[in-house]
Amino acid sequence: MPGVIITLAQQKGGSGKTTVAAHLAAALALGRKSVAIVDVDPQGSLGEWFERREERLGEEGIDLEFRTASGWGARREARNLARHHDFVIVDTPPKSDIEMRPAIEIADLVVVPLQPTPVDLWATDPTLEMVAKEGNETLLVLNRVVRRALLSAEMEQATRELGYAVARTQLGNRVAFPSSMGMGSTALETEPSGLAALEVEALKREILKRATKG
Repeated sequence: MPGVIITLAQQKGGSGKTTVAAHLAAALALGRKSVAIVDVDPQGSLGEWFERREERLGEEGIDLEFRTASGWGARREARNLARHHDFVIVDTPPKSDIEMRPAIEIADLVVVPLQPTPVDLWATDPTLEMVAKEGNETLLVLNRVVRRALLSAEMEQATRELGYAVARTQLGNRVAFPSSMGMGSTALETEPSGLAALEVEALKREILKRATKG
């Protein structure tokens, strides 16, 4: 049985999509799952993260396989990797239907990160429309949430009113996320007992339940 393909998609830039992709992949791998990552974004941020990781750890650390692809090649690459891995995480670029669509088509689950602001919510519509056309299961994840902020609470309610599944787990606006990424690591590894790591673990469990049901 092939592995589960999870695509991270968001046409709005600055949503933290690559950070979520790296942390989800690491969380699954730390949970003894076989994980591959496909970077479809020409900017290559996930590739930069992976290279720093390799330079720092060498053959040590969690087992992650990394590939790059573009356009329709992402669909083929993800399918091939899914034959040999439990999970394939696909990171897509913003503002590119051509690059994003094949990665959405092949996904078992599309995870859409968004920040809790009106602009980010409005800008998410094109991504959701694209996913809806393909009929994929979708999970919205509120990212960079400022706790106890009135706007965050209002935007959480507005997000739920879109009619799509919204993750119960929210990722906070925590320094541990960008600081760990800069080292080619994740908050799960640099601060395993910290709030950022706990949030990622909770999100992983929620995604696992949704992506592997049935």
